Amino acid sequence: MKLATVEIKGQAHFGAITEQGFVDLGARFGSRCTDLVGLFANDLLTQAQAMLANTTAPDHPMSALKFLPVNPRLDMRMFALGWAYKAHQLEAGKEDLLFPNMFSKHPQSLVGHGQPIVLPSLSDRFDFEGEVAIMIGKAGRHIAVKDAMSHIAGYSIVMDGSLRDYQKHSVTAGKNFDASSAFGPWLVTRDEIADPKSMVLTTRLNGAVMQHSGFDLMAWDLAELVHYISGICRLEPGDVIATGTPGGVGHRRDPQIFMKAGDVLEVEVTPLGILRNEVVAE
Repeated sequence: MKLATVEIKGQAHFGAITEQGFVDLGARFGSRCTDLVGLFANDLLTQAQAMLANTTAPDHPMSALKFLPVNPRLDMRMFALGWAYKAHQLEAGKEDLLFPNMFSKHPQSLVGHGQPIVLPSLSDRFDFEGEVAIMIGKAGRHIAVKDAMSHIAGYSIVMDGSLRDYQKHSVTAGKNFDASSAFGPWLVTRDEIADPKSMVLTTRLNGAVMQHSGFDLMAWDLAELVHYISGICRLEPGDVIATGTPGGVGHRRDPQIFMKAGDVLEVEVTPLGILRNEVVAE
């Protein structure tokens, strides 16, 4: 099941993406559930799947949709990993890490699929990082490794836009310029992905491949990640873990490659889909 948050005629809706279009689950649930966070917090996914199975036609065509971040709420927490692939560790000159290296991404830094990502006026060192993201569907603290996968709602894609000059003196600053990153286009529920390690990530800038890696080369096991982070704080439905980027980022290339206005950045994760955004100047 593909779940998305979209805007239609200026109003936010959540629902399912099908081959025919958008099925508005929010309209069907009414006051019982107003967004994707509520869907998981209230354990309504099975009911949503039944609603979709009994729907013969979509409520809106794809052409009517403006995609928002999968979880667009301003209280969304995104735990983002650095140096999570061996190839990226090597290109960054980092030794093997004993524990995940994390930072936070603010909701204001994220836009949806098809929406412009903004090259800030303060920097011309705007870099790309394609990543697989997981969304938490069931709350928990000190989640055991053996139980961790059951707390994952599904998988999505993040483009972690990074201002490398600002990142040198503040990771928080370099990763959180307004509208500098993207999250989407949708969430593919966990039951659709039998083996997460079989996913393959490819990042393309103006059609040229910049990054290409199997998700099996990610340094941290997903269950271990959920266990580790839940030891720090209680994980809540709608929380997101961006699992880090593979090698091939622009500032580690020779010559370096940075995004500029007019560029088109695509992050494809097989079989999740493609997150596509154009770069615009602030």
